Amino acid sequence: MQVFVLYASVVLIWGSTWAAIPFQLGVVAEEVSVAYRFALGSIALFTYALLSGRQVRIPLGQYGMVILTGALMFSANYLFTYYAINYVTSGLVAVAFSLMVVFNAFFEQVFFRKPLESRLMLASLFGVVGIGCLFWPEVGRIDLADQTVYGVILVLIAVTFASLGNMGAIVSASRNLPVIAVNAHGMAWGALTSTIVAVLLGREFRFSFEPGYILSLGYLAIFGSAVAFGCYLALFRKIGSARAAYTSVLFPIIALLISTFVENYQWSALAAVGILFIVAGNWLALTRMKRI
Repeated sequence: MQVFVLYASVVLIWGSTWAAIPFQLGVVAEEVSVAYRFALGSIALFTYALLSGRQVRIPLGQYGMVILTGALMFSANYLFTYYAINYVTSGLVAVAFSLMVVFNAFFEQVFFRKPLESRLMLASLFGVVGIGCLFWPEVGRIDLADQTVYGVILVLIAVTFASLGNMGAIVSASRNLPVIAVNAHGMAWGALTSTIVAVLLGREFRFSFEPGYILSLGYLAIFGSAVAFGCYLALFRKIGSARAAYTSVLFPIIALLISTFVENYQWSALAAVGILFIVAGNWLALTRMKRI
């Protein structure tokens, strides 16, 4: 039951953040928005930890990996995701992020010598095909002559950084470091990294007082960062990073359900087929959790 709650929480929260991220783009530079997001997320986690009496101290000898994880997972990952959304639709971003299962499995094999599971690779194939069916109109419009390819490259870089950040989190998990402490410190370093990038690129530190920006920032910082990442890292400590990453395949379904009611998204037969592929892949990926 705990695994189901964690899994559902990650899918529902991150699936809904796709609707909030576009409100962060425009007036405020991407680097600054990412810094704001994870600074607020870090403050929320430190406050929660202190009020609940949870451990926030991390041994100095193990702190380097937390810094690296924070820079990768809470900065580089999101910087390139925000950059990519300027060139491609959220649908194409979702297609690319569905490859997270493959990236995590590959990097686990490289860094930790964990063998690739054929069942999980088949599940990821089902997931990618399903996401491709959901967003086929956008995938079919890819033109090598325009900037779409540039956007796809940016989002693949984001997926790579996100997956490498997952590997750092695996190391922290193996050292039994508390999830909340790792996330609180990691988000602080992610915010600092984004701030440094913003300064180096000469970005102006502005803030938008538009309701859409403020509300989306609050939602992304508290729920999309502090809560969701806590659930996600707790989840992959239980079922492994590759299987936990399969949540990324389900995000678009939540995003499209929201779009159905908010933007009058029209479902098609191909989209329905995509859902079936995703459900089948989800079953393949998760039915052997007890053997892990």
